[in-house]
Amino acid sequence: MRTSRKNVAFPMDSEVGDKKKRLHLKREVGLFSAVSLIAGTMIGSGIFMSPEWVLYYMGSPGGSLIIWAACGLLVMLISLCYAEIGTIITESGGEYIYLLRIFGPLPAFLLMYTSVFVVRPAGIAGVSLSFAQYVTAPFYQSCSSPQSVVKCTAAACVLVLLIVNTLNVKLATTIHNIFTAAKVIALMIIVVGGIILLANGHFRNLQNAFHGTVTGFGPVGTAFYQGLWSFDGWNNLNYVTEELQNPHVNLPRALMIAVPLVTILYVLVNVSYFAAMTPVELLSSEAVAVTWGNKVLANWMWLIPLSVALSTFGSVNGTFFTGGRVCYVAAREGHMFEIMSMIQVRRLTPSPALIFTALIALIMIAAGDFHTIVNYVSFTAWMCYGLILVGILYLRYKKPDIPRPCKVPIVIPVIVLIVAIYLVLAPIIDSPQTEYIFVIFFILSGIIFYLPLIHFKLHPGFMSTITLHLQLLLDVAPADEDVN
Repeated sequence: MRTSRKNVAFPMDSEVGDKKKRLHLKREVGLFSAVSLIAGTMIGSGIFMSPEWVLYYMGSPGGSLIIWAACGLLVMLISLCYAEIGTIITESGGEYIYLLRIFGPLPAFLLMYTSVFVVRPAGIAGVSLSFAQYVTAPFYQSCSSPQSVVKCTAAACVLVLLIVNTLNVKLATTIHNIFTAAKVIALMIIVVGGIILLANGHFRNLQNAFHGTVTGFGPVGTAFYQGLWSFDGWNNLNYVTEELQNPHVNLPRALMIAVPLVTILYVLVNVSYFAAMTPVELLSSEAVAVTWGNKVLANWMWLIPLSVALSTFGSVNGTFFTGGRVCYVAAREGHMFEIMSMIQVRRLTPSPALIFTALIALIMIAAGDFHTIVNYVSFTAWMCYGLILVGILYLRYKKPDIPRPCKVPIVIPVIVLIVAIYLVLAPIIDSPQTEYIFVIFFILSGIIFYLPLIHFKLHPGFMSTITLHLQLLLDVAPADEDVN
């Protein structure tokens, strides 16, 4: 661990450091890359794997389409709230830095502890496993891909992206932009295919669309979890605010472009699925996009596995890019090992934090279960979002006069907070599972590490020696190091 920086409540951009004299992360993320980072991370494995689960919990095509549209609306509203808080607190780190500046070190540490050791690596592992499933499938057409092959492929995906992200920020964002364009084209193929089917009279599966719709408290909440997994990544730009050009303008603008674009695509893609498949066919499909391709594209169906592979690879890259920043910012604030706060002196990338994130993700891959990862990551994420919304309302009350370049009507955070509470409580009330209790206990277990290491600052003496050796090995230096 290291000593925390001075706890400035709401630092302005000029406080990040003298760009000419200090080692720092460059502002290389422009508006196009910002939109690409959000949309490209959101469009991952979810839209190709979650539709059957949304249908399973809702019971009807009409109910499923409402959930997809409602997920998009909810993400739009909460992203507006994040645009407000992100233009007030312009530091990188997302929810971690917001909780730290508003509520203090303990809530921020617990969030970081959960995010760095579970949520972010689990997201990377889950999408990497999806990527591996689709990449290996053509080699095992008569049977399922061996788990050892799938997991080795997923691990290779993580290692390749580790190399890319540690080499150069611009290289990572350029690759992300290319893959985002490819995955949008892939979704447009499905959308256009659905429009052609509907134009030819394939309405049968959408007739009586709401027959059998489930309205239970718990199933609707769990259906939201599955749908919202496909939107995961909408807040990624808040993790790299210090690398965003003109954040006061580009942060809200990128959110307003990316989220509606992805929502429209998702709803139209699901309409296309229902135009091509009956609910029974969709529920029995192990890969709904591939089943759609077999029915609609015929000899061109190979485009779908290729599209899913491109989509998931790009999504892992976006999650990896931002996930390492949480670890880096937490270390810079004294809540992680000091080595994590350092930057590669020539490439200006937070390579130690990226390496650490990759190692945890590789461990997660060994126990990858897509469905379980979705539910428990979503459960944890919405607890966190609820705290941020409380923080926004708290700032409105305690600091009404601070500059707010992007200010939303107060009713929006209130509504989204109510929804967040519902999404956290719904699965527990309707179908209590011990796993949710384990998640809560894991979060609270962070207190065991916080008290001795952060509160009382009881740091083992040998850590300084280890840090020095790692610093020399990785050729890194603290972010505020004078390099003249």
